[in-house]
Amino acid sequence: MADLPRELDATNAPRSYEPKTGDITLDAPWGNLAIFYKPFANSPSLVRLGTFDGSVEVLMSNPTVRFELAE
Repeated sequence: MADLPRELDATNAPRSYEPKTGDITLDAPWGNLAIFYKPFANSPSLVRLGTFDGSVEVLMSNPTVRFELAE
């Protein structure tokens, strides 16, 4: 999990989401970003933002991560 530098608008997002391995999500009430390394239960307030493009094994070593808008 990580804090974001500014709040993301989740106004029209679904009320819950069931994350899968590699999903990048926003925990709407807290404003935290999360990348899931294994599936998780359907959770209220999770908003799917995208998917990690690579092996999630690298996430287990606590790397520095940078997000960029895909072209």
